[in-house]
Amino acid sequence: MDASMPSLLMRTSYADSPNKKMETLEKVGHLAKLGGKLKTWRKRWFVLKNGTLTYWKSQHDVNRKPQGQIALDEACRINRADGASTFEIDTGKKVYYLTADSNATMDDWIRVLQNVQRRNATKLLLSRDDQKPTVQGWVTKVKNGHAKKCWCVLLGKMFLYFKAPGETNPLGQINMRDARVEEVEHVSDSDSEEREDPAQSQARLTVAIYPQQQGVGPTYLILPGKQERDNWLYHLTVVSGGGPNAGTQYEQLIQKLMETDGDPNCVLWRHPILLHTKDNITSPLTSLHSETLQAEAIKLFKSCQLFLSVAVNQPGIDYHVVLAQNALQQCLDMPELQSELICALIKQTSRHTGQKLGVGVQVNKKLAKPARQLLLCATQSLFTCDTQQGSVAQANGSSPTSIQAPTVPPIDCKSNPPSYTFIQGWQLLALAVSLFVPKNSRLLWYLKLHLSRNADSKTDCGKYAAYCERALERTMQNGGRETKPSRMEVLSILLKNPYHHSLPHAIPVHMMNTTYQVVSFDGSTTIEEFHGTLAQEIGCRDATNGFTLFSDDPIEKDLEHYLDPQAKLCDVISKWETALREKGSGKFENSRVIQLTYKNRLYWKHAAKLETEKERLLLCYQVNIQVVQGRFPLSRDLALELASLMAQIDMGDFASDKSKTNSLQALDKFYPYRYRDALNQEGLKELQELLSAKWALLRGRSILDCVRIYLTCARKWPFFGAALFQAKPRHSDQAMAWLAVSEDALSVLELSSMATIARYPYSSVMTFGGCQDDFMLVVSAEDTLQSASNEQKLLFAMSKPKILEITLLIADYMNALGHTLPGTPQMNTLTRNGSHRSIRSRALPGSLTGTPAHNTLNSHATHANNTLTSHSHTLNSHVSHTLSSHGQPDILKSTPDHQRHK
Repeated sequence: MDASMPSLLMRTSYADSPNKKMETLEKVGHLAKLGGKLKTWRKRWFVLKNGTLTYWKSQHDVNRKPQGQIALDEACRINRADGASTFEIDTGKKVYYLTADSNATMDDWIRVLQNVQRRNATKLLLSRDDQKPTVQGWVTKVKNGHAKKCWCVLLGKMFLYFKAPGETNPLGQINMRDARVEEVEHVSDSDSEEREDPAQSQARLTVAIYPQQQGVGPTYLILPGKQERDNWLYHLTVVSGGGPNAGTQYEQLIQKLMETDGDPNCVLWRHPILLHTKDNITSPLTSLHSETLQAEAIKLFKSCQLFLSVAVNQPGIDYHVVLAQNALQQCLDMPELQSELICALIKQTSRHTGQKLGVGVQVNKKLAKPARQLLLCATQSLFTCDTQQGSVAQANGSSPTSIQAPTVPPIDCKSNPPSYTFIQGWQLLALAVSLFVPKNSRLLWYLKLHLSRNADSKTDCGKYAAYCERALERTMQNGGRETKPSRMEVLSILLKNPYHHSLPHAIPVHMMNTTYQVVSFDGSTTIEEFHGTLAQEIGCRDATNGFTLFSDDPIEKDLEHYLDPQAKLCDVISKWETALREKGSGKFENSRVIQLTYKNRLYWKHAAKLETEKERLLLCYQVNIQVVQGRFPLSRDLALELASLMAQIDMGDFASDKSKTNSLQALDKFYPYRYRDALNQEGLKELQELLSAKWALLRGRSILDCVRIYLTCARKWPFFGAALFQAKPRHSDQAMAWLAVSEDALSVLELSSMATIARYPYSSVMTFGGCQDDFMLVVSAEDTLQSASNEQKLLFAMSKPKILEITLLIADYMNALGHTLPGTPQMNTLTRNGSHRSIRSRALPGSLTGTPAHNTLNSHATHANNTLTSHSHTLNSHVSHTLSSHGQPDILKSTPDHQRHK
């Protein structure tokens, strides 16, 4: 058989090529091999079969013992070499140099050998029981402009892609050992967020893999979501060794540690740059590209030193609270400093140890120059804590990644500060990882490794490290925070070790029946998660029951705020504290804390049968507040009946010995003000006697029975469960009216009688929201596309916080019911202002200027936008500024005081 015409035998597999040509896995032919004592080229007959490359002197000797075999395993590297038609096979133990008779033949051999080598490595990986995929899932892979959805698996350092899960024969694979992994940057020159191009959205979810081989183009992975993108990016970066060895010296040392897979015996762990220092740093630990950021990074490190250098004591604890809050807020304001702070705290919580280097140090003489520069002269005792002790290793020609220190128990040395310094460093790190995580995968890997190396259940520092691990996972799961930690959160971390509590913070939630439930949470808990925990503990359904959480206002007494389910509870508390401090000109008001209330917000008539006993009880108390405040139409007789039922529910059986006191108390709590205030002393006494008589008749009735009777009676009002807003219609001469927001319509009710004046089903609503200082509602006479003459624009004068509240409430009812109004945008198709105008709408007369936002406590106006965005129902583009974002804490926007100060 002629060497230039090698036979291609039968085994094949899929190639990583657009036209899916079948690639061979067996080959024979003549090659010249460099070998022998004198290193000369000798012609040999090579046979590639069963994953092994075997060679003989000639093709006639194949039945004899071969001269040699080359195993093509995962450690093997096959590349072109210097010389005409020459390539090399590096097995890790020996390098074979082979020459073909032409470049084409050489390329053919290289391609087939690489296919076999990849196949062998894959089989070995898949056959190992202890080898489990690091990450796997469906990914759209793009190579040379061709996209294909594949089942991708990261196994060890091999990235494999298959047609479907469960297959063992991959379509292709990439050895990640020397690949470079990068996130594909999305660059836009537009300041508008209108209707993002799907290609731009896709670019934000793309990861690029650049193989080491010259001339091989990158492979792009398009992930289905941000969480998947972050997960793949992190793990691919870790197995690739962190990418190019660039950046600051601190980052280069981390890179070298990655190359050793974080070997605990690596001498680099004792490099002074990675360990605690009492001195100021002169340059940032991470790569920062502006002088301003570099200067701020050095100041930030100084802030950390101030926090660590003074022991925490309870009387003066506000010193540490303010330092922590200011440092963390600066990192939120300047996101580039987040990784810097994390690295500074890792450094300041890394102890010096007293290990000596001496006997048993292995030296690898193959050292690249950049690595050699990381080691200083041995006489400087670089890797020992105390310059008076410790022998040294010869650094010349040795690699820091290959120097293995003997295993000696670590000993605290003189370079370490007092123990409280490390504990406070861990406390600050615990606060930091609850707010943000490093965006750089290399630094995230180092943070995770630092936490796992230090976590234990015996020492205080170890317990904080274990808590940090949990907090980091939660932040990666739920995303970062918006604001600095509240005083309550900082005190919780500083004064008790959070290791002992899976949820280290706790706060009471007040019910409408004057009871409360204490619920625990952590730094990443969302309102939705908190609500779910609360509902489970008190015996309610989840958020589908229409109940939700509200917070009080730190400034206005009678104002409360609906909390966005996606907001973080710690952010809500922090913003509340910030607003309270603004009111007090920056002073702490430690006596006041945020008050959370649990009550019904969305009411569904069809779901009444699904209500739990607890929900019905709370509904009774909520309706009772409406009754007492005159927001429920009922006669005096009915008011007395309901008051007696509430007295039986709240106070139990009537006690004749305390009849006067109890009946007066029941009147105060359960009888309408407007009826009671009009009575003289005799009339009040007579009313007390009537209430006592009716109450006494209920003796022996259970709470459940009374609740059932009360709700059966109250539900007869058509607007039971509706939210009522007092407003002045500007389109009529009517003085004041009620706006009743229910599950299917917005109704206008007469103020005193509460009779229906007008009803506007949501199907007729074209747009709604704030218009200057009014609430605007644009409705159509018919639910069809007709001329503008059928449009009706209604304006109602309301307070600005109430405008936002009613706007969000209507939007949530619409979204929950799934109304598809004419022109309603689909998800993610909103304009820059987070608003939408119906296709039936046309320019309305008059100027519709934006209304300043009066947002809920938990979010900036962007959250209000998101509330509408995520459900598809939005405000008219002219009035969308009702929900526009402001830089100040949004709670301040909801107060008259703030308006006056402006």
